[in-house]
Amino acid sequence: MRSLQDPELTGMPRQQLSELIGALIPELALQREQTLHTIRGHARLVAPGTGAKAKLAPADRILATVLHLRKLATMNLLGQLFGVSAVIISRASQEVRPLLEAHGHHIDASTARFRTPTDLATFLASGPAQTKIKRTG
Repeated sequence: MRSLQDPELTGMPRQQLSELIGALIPELALQREQTLHTIRGHARLVAPGTGAKAKLAPADRILATVLHLRKLATMNLLGQLFGVSAVIISRASQEVRPLLEAHGHHIDASTARFRTPTDLATFLASGPAQTKIKRTG
């Protein structure tokens, strides 16, 4: 997944992405717990960490959302890249987007569009000569 963290794809330096992920993971966990509490209608009866595991790790949920908001690829392609379905990518985006907005973090769309994993791999293999993707916003 490190190649998906490329600044050309995310629109931000790796350090900034790491800081963003670090800031959002605790809030994402809290949000998930609140949602599960609402669904159950009561406090959890078993220890945290038991039960079904999320299909995407919190950091991957945030990264997938950033890439989705950059409009680099369809949800189907992002699903392929993360090894999940497009529905999981959509849910991740729905959960993470409000947290990004609450932090005042705006993700600019890019000019690049990728159709297949091969297109993306070819783009990343072309080297870091200069900024290849222009911002649209």
